[in-house]
Amino acid sequence: MKKFQELIKNLKKDFTGCKPLKVALLGDSSTQFLAMALRGLGYEDGYNLHIMEADFNQIEIQIFNKDSDLYKFEPHFIILFNSTHNLLQRYNRMNPEQYSTLANVDFARITELHNHIKDSLTSNIILFNYPELDDKIFGNYANKTENSFLFQVRKLNYLIMAYAASEPSLFIFDLSSIQNEVGRQMVFSASLYITSELALNLEVLPKVAYSCLQIIRSLDGMAVKCIIFDLDDTIWGGIIGDDGIDNIVIGGLGVGKAFVEFQHWLKKLRDRGIILAVCSKNNEASALEVFENHPDMVLRVTDISLFLVNWENKVDNIKKIRTALNISYDSIVFLDDNKFERDFVKGALTSVIVPDLPLNPEDYLDYLYSLNLFETNIISDEDTLRTRMYQENEGRLKERSKFLNENEYLENLEMVAIEQRILSFNISRTAQLSQRSNQFNLRTIRYTVDDLKALNHDAQYLIRTFSLADRMGSHGLVSVIILKKAENLTMFIENWFMSCRVFKRGLEHAILNSIILYCRTVNIAILKGEFIPTAKNMVVEDLFLSLGFELKDKFWEMKIDCFKPLQTAVRIEQFEPKTS
Repeated sequence: MKKFQELIKNLKKDFTGCKPLKVALLGDSSTQFLAMALRGLGYEDGYNLHIMEADFNQIEIQIFNKDSDLYKFEPHFIILFNSTHNLLQRYNRMNPEQYSTLANVDFARITELHNHIKDSLTSNIILFNYPELDDKIFGNYANKTENSFLFQVRKLNYLIMAYAASEPSLFIFDLSSIQNEVGRQMVFSASLYITSELALNLEVLPKVAYSCLQIIRSLDGMAVKCIIFDLDDTIWGGIIGDDGIDNIVIGGLGVGKAFVEFQHWLKKLRDRGIILAVCSKNNEASALEVFENHPDMVLRVTDISLFLVNWENKVDNIKKIRTALNISYDSIVFLDDNKFERDFVKGALTSVIVPDLPLNPEDYLDYLYSLNLFETNIISDEDTLRTRMYQENEGRLKERSKFLNENEYLENLEMVAIEQRILSFNISRTAQLSQRSNQFNLRTIRYTVDDLKALNHDAQYLIRTFSLADRMGSHGLVSVIILKKAENLTMFIENWFMSCRVFKRGLEHAILNSIILYCRTVNIAILKGEFIPTAKNMVVEDLFLSLGFELKDKFWEMKIDCFKPLQTAVRIEQFEPKTS
């Protein structure tokens, strides 16, 4: 990771072409160097961060005054930094009988600040938690008495976590974990704090900025979706082709235990919704035997979405995996113990994330923990089913090879799309799809659960979700279209996004057929849409043209009376439960 001084040099570079984002930074201590680190690192991530930095200790003034610079700025993100040291000063000013109330008092302050922001802005809020600080007044007994500062810090962090769990627009920046990783002296410098009101040491700023940008990137749709990993000396010790199943190192004690723990980590990521794929130069039968028969293997074939074990080069195999999954290269992490293979992939596929694994397998996990590669901002029920969905898709690809005609193949799939409105059980997945869909995303608007709830209760808007299934299984909720009533009998497509898993199945034709039918029932004369290009959504640049829309003054229009139903192999079924 680059040092702070190196990030500062980026501030002099040309930010032309970087994506602009507005970030408000509010702190109870000096934050100017954090702002510089964020902006400098943002350049390397392709962001032009316009940072509104309030004077230190102006959090309440900025948030409670609706005429403040914060509300005029209308940021995409608000970063709230409260330091443990200032919390300690508030504790020190209390009477002893008040010590046990510190966490509750400060938690009430935080929730009041958050609610004021929610009332007037749609910004996502990134709230720093409190690194632990033990003033040693009670020694180890601090863990048993609510009067101790350490007890109150831990309680406050718990209250914040519990609160954030039910607040879709509030995200916790875990500075406490960073301190646990690098040590308090790396995070906090007493001399800097006393002389400059800096509660963060300059040495830790690049790591803080990196982790903070990980949250921003995930909210901006940049998420890791797949881990592609090698086998020999990566998830077990030894070479299966040379050593055989009885002699590879896994399980028991020593380094074998490290490989077991590494596999447990991969399996937990799989359970969270990260796709696992194997890319190994090996004999397929020998590799499969380990997954199927070795008693100490944690991962099994059923955990793997794509299993490419052959003697082709790894760049070509990664390309095949990416094509099969239909995801972008920058959403892939490649893990391999071999430096030659890593460098080969880095050079050929520059967007793929290729961590330089340590020489010792015992160090794999600690190193990967420090990279925080799998930041997410929302979890849905469908995440746990993703591996099965991709395995079913492999069956579809094999079935496709039996047909010479694409239309015959699609008809043979017997596809059914369930159209329904926003409901309590699908709203999280809808928000997640809006935030992670980058390719089929016409205007690339990101929605939180709160955003969707507000739109769902606005009579001007109509939201329809679409889940797709066929005779081989279910794809889950894969597309959402959001419409807004406009003037002159016009309906505007505020956004339309779709999962890359179902591209080129004809679902977009079926959705448009259904939407046009709805427009006719409510006497809409024109359906209007807009395509806003990004670096990733050019795959739908010509979507409106292909669907029969006409370009007029930068907007695409379809006259409802002129529309003829589009051919599709997808059948739409409406689902409207009696209660939401």
